[in-house]
Amino acid sequence: MIVTSFPRAIREIEHMTIPLKDGTRLAARLWLPEDAEADPVPALLEYLPYRKRDGTYQRDALTHPYLAGHGYAAVRVDIRGSGESDGVLSDEYSQQELDDGLEIVAWLAAQPWCSGAVGMFGISWGGFNALQVAALQPPALKAIVTLCSTDDRYADDVHYMGGAKLASADLGWGGFIFGDMCHPPDPLLVGERWREMWLKRLAGVPLFLERWLKHQRRDAYWRHGSVCEDFSAVKCPVYAVGGWTDGYSNAVPRLLEHLDGPRKGLIGPWAHAYPHFALPGPQIGFLQEMLRWWDHWLKGKPTGVMDEPMLRAWMTASHQPATHHETLPGRWVGEPVWPPPDRKPHRLFLTDDGLQPARASPASRAVRSPQTVGSEGGEWCPFGRGNDQAGDQRPDDSRSSLFETPPLDETLEILGAPVVTVDIACDKPVANLVARLCDVHPSGESLRVSFGVLNLTHRDSHAAPEPLVPGQRYRVRLKLNDCGATFPAGHRIRLALSTTYWPMIWPAPYDATVTILDGTLDLPVRWPRQEDAALPLLPMAETAAPAADTLGFEQGGEGKYDLDIKDDDPLSAVAEMRKVQTKRRDDWQVRIETSMRLTCTAEAFRLQATLRASEGATEVCHRDWDCTIARDLT
Repeated sequence: MIVTSFPRAIREIEHMTIPLKDGTRLAARLWLPEDAEADPVPALLEYLPYRKRDGTYQRDALTHPYLAGHGYAAVRVDIRGSGESDGVLSDEYSQQELDDGLEIVAWLAAQPWCSGAVGMFGISWGGFNALQVAALQPPALKAIVTLCSTDDRYADDVHYMGGAKLASADLGWGGFIFGDMCHPPDPLLVGERWREMWLKRLAGVPLFLERWLKHQRRDAYWRHGSVCEDFSAVKCPVYAVGGWTDGYSNAVPRLLEHLDGPRKGLIGPWAHAYPHFALPGPQIGFLQEMLRWWDHWLKGKPTGVMDEPMLRAWMTASHQPATHHETLPGRWVGEPVWPPPDRKPHRLFLTDDGLQPARASPASRAVRSPQTVGSEGGEWCPFGRGNDQAGDQRPDDSRSSLFETPPLDETLEILGAPVVTVDIACDKPVANLVARLCDVHPSGESLRVSFGVLNLTHRDSHAAPEPLVPGQRYRVRLKLNDCGATFPAGHRIRLALSTTYWPMIWPAPYDATVTILDGTLDLPVRWPRQEDAALPLLPMAETAAPAADTLGFEQGGEGKYDLDIKDDDPLSAVAEMRKVQTKRRDDWQVRIETSMRLTCTAEAFRLQATLRASEGATEVCHRDWDCTIARDLT
């Protein structure tokens, strides 16, 4: 529902700048009550590199005016080097970005329209840096809301999964941020400085993917900005939010388990988007829920937000697999604390007769998958807008090693992370193991419920991987993604094992055979409880009015992403992207062309890239990269 009338009349400042100590000025957009200087309000900061002017303006219009109309100053700031802000963006979550964040929080708290209390919120990048800034403990930051983010930049982000290199997601993200950081500021907002600012960006923008490829294990590069290094550093209250369809739901349970301060978690059915407009639905009144949180922690009002269960999660009902869902069936359940103190996993054993409740060691089973297993995996991080979710798993199941239960006698529900523990041997020093947990319908349709990936050289440590000794027996533990799912009576639980998952993960350098010698599957079973039905109802989704198209210039763009591999050759993997973006207003016209190509040998990755930028018919920048990066047991 669109809301146009609010308790407090609001005004918008489309463009303002925040001065930093080093002379840099960061661009901001501000919505606040008209009478805020007479009656100061808390400030809510969303801090992103996605260009407030023309990147997130449509999304911002749905959210920020709503918060302002309920008594907050809602502030959207462009990170240094993006949008209309000065400088060059050097990397994700750099120390400079976080130091700037501290200055922004202090500046906001000191403004005459601010009560002195500041909150941070954001999804994805903005969820990351909300946690990271909170860990630096700026005095004015009183609480945060972090959505679709992570506490661990190596093990649970878009770059690596279980020590394996993510392919489609990392190339897609690397290509997006590479091109996006080449956009110029709008001359109408920054004046004649726009060209100087733009040329500085074009000359300084790094090839982000090159940097990520140079850090293939969990080293100091990834520990920076990973709040799991010291959860105790986050003192302020944290509301952690995610969606089961998204790639970033695992951090919510971890934050609830390890943070010391006040915390609350919410996991819905959603993909990578704000819950008041995310797909798959049902959407919720997330802006109203945020107001309950902010009113409690920033205004001291009794809203009851902390009287409810620590975790509210969507228990997804079984449904037909599809690559797109408008909505997912299910119900809300609540957990007073996380993890539940009395819950024991339901253990099933891998046997020659499938998944069984009693141990019976199976005959050894060799797993050597075609390189194209994974075609039905969907995107690592679905956005819900297209056909980006995991489809019917039968094509991948048919080329994997399967263990499954007989048809279930009773319905089984799980909430948490399934864990596969297997004894294995391998004929090569480097190999991957992929486990998928599927709900098999009586029709034979196979719905992926969860999955996990492990680079077997990382079996003991992401920081100090070790090659496998061919033929030696190892016990490895593979934790799958957290999930909330129902296996109905009459359905079967299937565990599918493979050594490949293209195009989601980059293949190991060898066509390895992993032999399964023994194993277990631990399921986080949760039995239905009567108190779930007594959970307070979440309100219907509300937003402010959509943005009018007032940019005053035309934007154009086209792009192509290609990923290819031969079924029998892991070294044939190729990932390519090409993108053209244009902006035009009267005589002002800019064009940005970017491309990347990633290939490999058994010893190294080769990354080639090009950046071309033009103003009108004049090329103002042309840069090429050709990088060879040694493989580090990846």
